[in-house]
Amino acid sequence: MIDIDYIFHEAAQAGVRISVEDPIKSHEVNATGTLNLLETARNADVKKIINASSSSVYGKTKYLPFDEAHPTEPVSPYGVSKLMAEHYCRVFQELYDLKTVSLRYFTVYGPFMRPDLAIHIFMHKALHNEPIIIFGDGTKTRDFTFIKDIVQANIKSMNKGSGIYNIGGGYNISVQELAEKIIAVARSTSKITYENAVKGDAEHTSANIKKAEKELGWVPKTTLDEGLEIYKKWIQHYQL
Repeated sequence: MIDIDYIFHEAAQAGVRISVEDPIKSHEVNATGTLNLLETARNADVKKIINASSSSVYGKTKYLPFDEAHPTEPVSPYGVSKLMAEHYCRVFQELYDLKTVSLRYFTVYGPFMRPDLAIHIFMHKALHNEPIIIFGDGTKTRDFTFIKDIVQANIKSMNKGSGIYNIGGGYNISVQELAEKIIAVARSTSKITYENAVKGDAEHTSANIKKAEKELGWVPKTTLDEGLEIYKKWIQHYQL
């Protein structure tokens, strides 16, 4: 058997909209898949699992920014499946002494990001001077986290921390503001248009990251403006 000390569990059926269309797949991949991984890790004497969770577990907003004690009322099957994965991690730590950390990512972006997320779609449209479509009225807000900061949070979690941590940029902006920023960064003539909101999308996300700062020694280093500029150059080089 291969000797494995740490597992970074990043695999998932991602996407709120996909989960609304096919909730069973999200459950099987994210909840049952995590259970299978934990059981395998337990039998292989793995030291620690760092589990990629999501801000989607919060769902309905009671207050902002979200701290880790905020109620979890997911509004999509995806959010439910990621919350179940967190609970499996907790139970395996309590029952079997398998150390786990669940990092609640807040909208990850950067090179090689998912092509179905707003930053990629908006940037691609802006660089081609095509209309940018916002679902809803643009007032929903998001907390965006650059991929290099996500990587650093995972590395720090290898030797520090236990339980759940918010990993976010630490501030949020509206989808309208995001589109406007991207148009400016791309020096684009794109116009913004609006369509009906999508079911299952949370109204707001905003991360309180004090716990991660205190216990993991982690803080995000990349501002949204810096991250968008990096992503623009990457997409121009690799995809235009």
